[in-house]
Amino acid sequence: MREIFTMWRDTRMIMLVAVVAAVYAAVLIPFQTFQIIPGITSIRPANVFPVIFGIMFGPAAAWGSAIGNLIGDIFGGTFGPGSVGGFVGNFTFGLIGYKLWGNLTPLSSRVEPDFRENAGVQLVEYAVIAIAASAACAVIIAWVVDLLGLVPFAVLGPTILINNSIAAIVLGPPLLYLTYPRLKEMGLLYPDLLRSEDLSSAGSNLNPIAAWGLVVVPLVWLGVGFLLSTGAGAGLTSVTALGAVGILVLAACAVIVGERLSTIVGRV
Repeated sequence: MREIFTMWRDTRMIMLVAVVAAVYAAVLIPFQTFQIIPGITSIRPANVFPVIFGIMFGPAAAWGSAIGNLIGDIFGGTFGPGSVGGFVGNFTFGLIGYKLWGNLTPLSSRVEPDFRENAGVQLVEYAVIAIAASAACAVIIAWVVDLLGLVPFAVLGPTILINNSIAAIVLGPPLLYLTYPRLKEMGLLYPDLLRSEDLSSAGSNLNPIAAWGLVVVPLVWLGVGFLLSTGAGAGLTSVTALGAVGILVLAACAVIVGERLSTIVGRV
């Protein structure tokens, strides 16, 4: 996952961080008045951007989503201790897309995410990625906010998952259909900008297991965390301990999984 850090050596990737952050914040802020949980979260159609920008811009979208969400918190009136969870959660929101596209064997369409070839398979692959990214963002934010004693995990986790998933699944496919070919033609896809030696290889035997781990772990974390938070689960652990284990396993899976888009578009 060295591209997360080495991308800062490329001026064009830094510009993409700024563009993603600006677009994300610009669409988040007007909707901050439509609060779902006052002071914590609101209706967010902008949640489509971390997923589609993640698939196209890779690590630049992860950093841009984290920074854009922070800007949205500051100027939208929801900035507070929970914004730490928002930064990490939205970073992961933007990270999952480029880590998973092409890696979900046997589900993967193994074609470019432009919905022009094998569109039905692409829709299924994209929906799984959108739900996984939304769930990862939801459990990280809900864990931090629960840890701070602001909102119970059982309330915030499912709320963020549904809020993120609806926007990403409904708006993502048409936006990728419209924008992907143009951005590719402009040479702005991350495989075009990053050096091949900086991209994480997907050749490890553990790659498929770790890729599905990025899908399954956040969903299991959400389900078990919900039971623990509502007192319906076994009292052998806590939401805090579960979150500590969950984030470590998620991080390990993210480190192991290499990206596939550069192979799909023939850059390596």
